[in-house]
Amino acid sequence: MAMPKNQNLIIERWDCRLTFAKEGRARYISHLDLMRTMQRAIKRAKVPIWYTQGFNPHMYLMFPLALPLGTDSRTESMDIALTEDIPFDKLLSQLNAAMPEGLYFLDAARPVRKHTDISSAEYVIEALFPADFPALDQWNSFTGRDVINVEKRVKPKKGRHKSEPSVKLVDIKPHITVLSAEQQDNTLRLCMRLPAGTEFNLNTGVVMDAFAAFTGVEPEEIYTKRTKILCADGEEFT
Repeated sequence: MAMPKNQNLIIERWDCRLTFAKEGRARYISHLDLMRTMQRAIKRAKVPIWYTQGFNPHMYLMFPLALPLGTDSRTESMDIALTEDIPFDKLLSQLNAAMPEGLYFLDAARPVRKHTDISSAEYVIEALFPADFPALDQWNSFTGRDVINVEKRVKPKKGRHKSEPSVKLVDIKPHITVLSAEQQDNTLRLCMRLPAGTEFNLNTGVVMDAFAAFTGVEPEEIYTKRTKILCADGEEFT
């Protein structure tokens, strides 16, 4: 069997964790398209990126936690590896010069925590409701229930006989930590912490859809921003 051409290469690498913002129109870029965008930007920036070794070498990029579509953030992380130990300020300057509107890097450092340490994330949600709708009272009634069930589609087990995905009810009440809730005019402003990471993820959209189903009223507009990514010990992911 033929061996890959770079099988015996030993290339020194420097790991780097980049913190970036995804705002404005860029928040509607899907996670898959974000990966492609980053790859193209890194090539344009002529950054000495490290490639995996094997039959199909590819640029090493790793996102510890995907961002829900349509969500703003200034706390996103992307891990890369370099073949040269270049200064972080130079790295940021090169990358930002090649980034599209709404995507830009804020910080670069050596990774401290493992991505498996991530356990939760904090969000700010601003939902605009029709005039005279008691959004805060309704929210308190919604979160005051003993159980908040949502439907979850379960993929069938692999086997000889094909079957349709099943649906089961999941209680998300224990997973919602409301940090604050207030209403100003027609806008309900919420700050909450939701589980995130390798064990269990709860999207803000699932929570707000469940709230809309409870009230029978859909928000006219929703703005969501992720403000923190946290580890199980309560420390911010770095």
